[in-house]
Amino acid sequence: MSTKNLRALLDGDYAEIRDRVRWWLSQPGNEPVVDLPMEEHRAKVLAWVQELTAEGDTGRGFPAEYGGQDNVGGSVASFGALAFGDLSLLVKCGVQFGLFGGAILHLGTARHHERYLRAATSMELPGCFAMTETGHGSNVQALGTTATYDPEAEEFVVHTPSEDARKDYIGNAARDGRMAVVFAQLIAGCRQGSPQRAGGPGAGEDRGVHALLVPLRDEDGDTLAGVRIEDCGAKLGLDGVDNGRIWFDHVRVPRENLLDRYAQVAPDGTYTSAIENPTKRFFTMLGTLIQGRISVSGASISATKVALTIAIRRALTRRQFGVPGEPEALLMDYRTHQRRLLIPLAATYALSFAQDRLIAELHEVFTNADTGDRERRELETLAAGVKAIATWHATETIQACREACGGAGYLRQSRFAALKADTDVFTTFEGDNTVLLQLAAKNLLTDYKDAFGELDPLGTAQFIAGQAFGMLAEKIGIPGRDEGGDLLARKTQLELFKWRHEHVLGGVARRLKKGIGDGRDPFSVLVDCQDHVLTTARSWVDLVVLEAFAEVAGRDPVLDKLCSLYALSRIEAERGWYQEHGKLTATRSKAVIKAVNELLAEIRPHAEMLVDAFGVPDACLGDAKPVAQAAA
Repeated sequence: MSTKNLRALLDGDYAEIRDRVRWWLSQPGNEPVVDLPMEEHRAKVLAWVQELTAEGDTGRGFPAEYGGQDNVGGSVASFGALAFGDLSLLVKCGVQFGLFGGAILHLGTARHHERYLRAATSMELPGCFAMTETGHGSNVQALGTTATYDPEAEEFVVHTPSEDARKDYIGNAARDGRMAVVFAQLIAGCRQGSPQRAGGPGAGEDRGVHALLVPLRDEDGDTLAGVRIEDCGAKLGLDGVDNGRIWFDHVRVPRENLLDRYAQVAPDGTYTSAIENPTKRFFTMLGTLIQGRISVSGASISATKVALTIAIRRALTRRQFGVPGEPEALLMDYRTHQRRLLIPLAATYALSFAQDRLIAELHEVFTNADTGDRERRELETLAAGVKAIATWHATETIQACREACGGAGYLRQSRFAALKADTDVFTTFEGDNTVLLQLAAKNLLTDYKDAFGELDPLGTAQFIAGQAFGMLAEKIGIPGRDEGGDLLARKTQLELFKWRHEHVLGGVARRLKKGIGDGRDPFSVLVDCQDHVLTTARSWVDLVVLEAFAEVAGRDPVLDKLCSLYALSRIEAERGWYQEHGKLTATRSKAVIKAVNELLAEIRPHAEMLVDAFGVPDACLGDAKPVAQAAA
């Protein structure tokens, strides 16, 4: 397969959109900046966003009637490709169009769309997404900011009751944002005997977290009365993003500023919602904002492609040591270097195809009016798992690539300094990865419970017998049932991944059930099983990623080998577990290592083509040059 054909396969249905982003990044003045003072960097990023907006490249996912293109999948694909360039630009776009605009679109109703969406998509109204607070982190349901309804004035009073409740790390807040989507505990609709909360006029029943539009600055950029904003200052990276902290001192906003798709407050303070259960309502609201999480996983994969392109190009031109009297050997000819770079390359390809599956499911869910709760939960599970693994993979791979480039990789012009610093936060924003894997596992256990509940008595007996066989195999070392399978056969690889996931899932389900059945507090039971829970989610993500890669790998022999390298390298990483659980013998485990090494040797001649297929613009590669040019 040629570089061109391989790139077409990677770009898929959104090749034209991704090429459009590559073209823009290649234009003079659009390359990533190095060592620019923070204020200048912020100004440059804002100018870039305004340029992209003027050219219609930032509103693809919004309805056409408000300046968009009704293309949710294209929007996420475009965002991912933008991560080849300056990541401050990427995050600025994510805040403005994915979070601020996305919240108005998905949590608001027609009046909000008509009044604000076009202004948001055109950058006429720069905005923020004010969810995170200093004192609560990932526990969004426990946010401290309040929005108390005053029926006499028909206004909400937004207030920060303590320092822990200040909004923190809010992108666009320190410099450019003029309005924020603020998440706060809604207090409205007092009823006899209902929980009360003091909060001034109209203190009523606590309705849980809702989102409101709260102005921050006037058109001249001056902070409005009752609003206090503080710059977060220098960060580890992303200097071009103006993160800030926000406090509200009894700030009043009109009743209509409540984003009321899922809950409404009438002029007299009456609260209504079609979703009666507060917890379900809360998670339904958050579920609509899943596009941001999916966008972050795509951006992480693109940043990883940049690092791999730089490191592999260098490894194909840099020579060191070798046979005395002969030319020194290329770094890429060393097995250790191949393991350092080609195994992450295989995983990056695998994650790319998994990401495209995720984009396709997102587009289907957001454009299909008949999408049910189960489909949305499946998307949420996939998004949580892929985002966690993709961002961790980016952090690990970028570091490995930096080391593989030696001292050259330590220079800022190589781009590794920015890549490391700017992507580091990806592991914690749009959801802390550990929390996301727990969310994925929770959803998997819900599906497990549903499936188990549907089994008839015979099916239940067969299921329990299968689990019993697994436990017996662990105790007495019954040989794994794949012992005769070819390790390079996709069927064998998939069976090993499936066996691991099903075994881990069944095991954690039994532990949780036993703990609760023994009368223990469910939270304590979960804490005791957390490591097992995370392993369950990871094993499932590995399986999903392999399945996505396997769907396309058969189209080309090199891609087929790369897929096997991904599969066997994951099995190699977990070979101790497979041996402990009776699935692989010691001999079979050693055969996995041998197979990985043989695949590395076979893929080595194609390394240049495999990274060139990523299509990272040369302007985004620092001082790295194409192999032919560097060799000359």
